Amino acid sequence: MNLSRRALNRATLDRQLLLRRAKLPAFDAVEHLAGLQAQAPFPPYYALHARLHGFRPEDLSKLLLDRQVVRLVLMRGTVHLVSAADALAWRPLVQVIMDRDLDTNLQYAAKIAGLDRGAVADLARELLAARPHTSAELGAALASRWPDRLAGALTHLVRGLLPLVQIPPRGVWGSSGQPTYQHAHDWIDVPAPVPSSLADLVRRYLKAFGPASVADAQAWAGVKRLGEVFAEMDLRTYRDPEGRVLYDLPDAVVPDEDVPAPLRLLGPFDQTLLSYADRRRVISDEHRKRVITQNGLVKGTLLADGQVRGSWETTKTGGKAAAKATLTVTPFERLTKRDVTAAESAGRKLLAWASPDATHEVRVLPIS
Repeated sequence: MNLSRRALNRATLDRQLLLRRAKLPAFDAVEHLAGLQAQAPFPPYYALHARLHGFRPEDLSKLLLDRQVVRLVLMRGTVHLVSAADALAWRPLVQVIMDRDLDTNLQYAAKIAGLDRGAVADLARELLAARPHTSAELGAALASRWPDRLAGALTHLVRGLLPLVQIPPRGVWGSSGQPTYQHAHDWIDVPAPVPSSLADLVRRYLKAFGPASVADAQAWAGVKRLGEVFAEMDLRTYRDPEGRVLYDLPDAVVPDEDVPAPLRLLGPFDQTLLSYADRRRVISDEHRKRVITQNGLVKGTLLADGQVRGSWETTKTGGKAAAKATLTVTPFERLTKRDVTAAESAGRKLLAWASPDATHEVRVLPIS
């Protein structure tokens, strides 16, 4: 069966809880979505705000403080927020990404060459078992043992070798602070999960992002040669507009391509834009260049009829007693009057949620 790009769009929005807001607890949504992008502290909050009925920032903050969800390096070697169980199960599956980086990283590979990595990891485990360390503290402690190596390079090595969690207050809504690390097995207080497999990881990916190609799954995970894994699985197959094979779970539903897609404001680093090799199901190649910057930042985006058609950002001015929050939408193409009205309404709701103590203004700019 062939699937049009519009059908793929609607399937993606459905799996990502963007066709309709879900009535799910925050924890269940994090697991359903196979984790959330978390390179910066607060994008996961915006991701859940766009997807869940009645989501409050404290709902996710409490999960972090209670150690039910954690922030650590996983897929593609980037920081994700995932359930504690998924953190323990998935890090071994994607460790190959970190190993590859340690051997090829242009900034650090030469600076850590020749080190006894096992000895560095053992000392780091010992240090972290005593107390959490910031990057600077961990690097300084390691450099006292290896004074001929740069502290930053040693910290990078340990972050690649060990599953280090960025512990609160990092990632807690309204809080600030530099990353402070603890070993995942010391921080997470859940039973050791049943050993997971790459097939399990693929199933979770397809549940959250399917139908998708092998290349799409590899782009999300950062793990190569997943075609061999797909070949051993019992999966439904489709064809995309270019004739490429797409895979899906046997019982997964693909909605009708004419299902209406409500306007959504997706937060920075939203995973819907980052989890495919072919991202045209949600964003054109032209618009992608305007959303994802050369240094890897990903802007907040406006979805209209399921496609990215603009970006947005917020600014805050004034003191605490006279704070004003402004959300500015920059369209990439002409919006209908209905979409402009919906964007203004969505912007006001987002500001009321994110900045309840400020006055609010929403601006939709003309096409430049």
